[in-house]
Amino acid sequence: MITGGGGLLGYQHAVTIAELGGQPVLLDINAEGLANNAARLAEETGCEALILQADITDLDAVVSAAEQVMARHQRVDILINNAARNPKVESTGGCDFSRLENFPWEQWRLDLDVGLGGAFNCAKVFGAQMARQKAGVIVNIASDLGVIAPDQRLYRVDGREAEQQPVKPVTYSVVKHGLIGLTKYLATYWCEQGVRCNALSPGGVYAGQNDVFVSKLTQLIPLGRMAASDEYRGAVAFLCSDASSYMNGSNLIVDGGRSVW
Repeated sequence: MITGGGGLLGYQHAVTIAELGGQPVLLDINAEGLANNAARLAEETGCEALILQADITDLDAVVSAAEQVMARHQRVDILINNAARNPKVESTGGCDFSRLENFPWEQWRLDLDVGLGGAFNCAKVFGAQMARQKAGVIVNIASDLGVIAPDQRLYRVDGREAEQQPVKPVTYSVVKHGLIGLTKYLATYWCEQGVRCNALSPGGVYAGQNDVFVSKLTQLIPLGRMAASDEYRGAVAFLCSDASSYMNGSNLIVDGGRSVW
C-alpha cells in the first residue's frame, strides 16, 4: 500500500516494490495522478498496479480500500505512508500566508489531517491487518525537516519587509516530526505480532525549483546538490525488505548530509 501514490515519490516507491517482486497498490485522492503513475509503471516495469481513489482522512474510505485490497490479494505486507500536503511558499495579497502570524487555522487543520491523520487511519486499518497476519512492515515518509528546523533564509525575497517574508509553513515541520513520533509508537505497538515500523527522512528532491532556491539549498548540503527523484529507491527497498529485519522504530536519514552540517 502506497499512499500519495499519484505523486512524484509515490511513483518511485511503486517502482521499488515492483522491482522487489511485489504488487504495488497506489492510493490517492488524485485520480489523474493515479492513472498517470499506473500507466507509466506498466510501461516502464511491466507491472500492473492496483489503483484506488480515496481520501485517507476518511476512515470509512480507508476501510473500503482495505477491503478491495484483501479481495484481490488476500493480504497486506507493506504500508508506505507517503501522502502529504505541502503548501507552496508564495506570497498572497502582499502579506504572506505562510508566516506563523498569518497562517490560517483551516490550512493547519487540512495539513495535519492528511499528513498525520491520514497516516494514523492507514496504520490503524492496514497495520491491524498485518497484526492479524503476524507479519508486516510500515514505513512512514518523514523529512529532513522532521529532524532539523527549516532554514527560512532559503525563502527570502529581496525588497520585502521582514514581516512579509515568505517562510516554510509550520505544518510541514509539525507533520514530519509527528510522523517520526508515530513511527516509534507503532514500532512497539504490534511488535509481538511481527509488525515493524520505521521512518525515512529524505532531503529535498529536485523537481524544477527556481535557480535561486536551488543555489541556496545546495550550499547547505555537503554533497552539493538536491536528490534525484529515484535516489530513495534503495532506502525504501531496505526498509521494506528483510534486509532491515532487525530494524524497528528507527528514522533513516538520507539527505546528502544536510542535517549533520
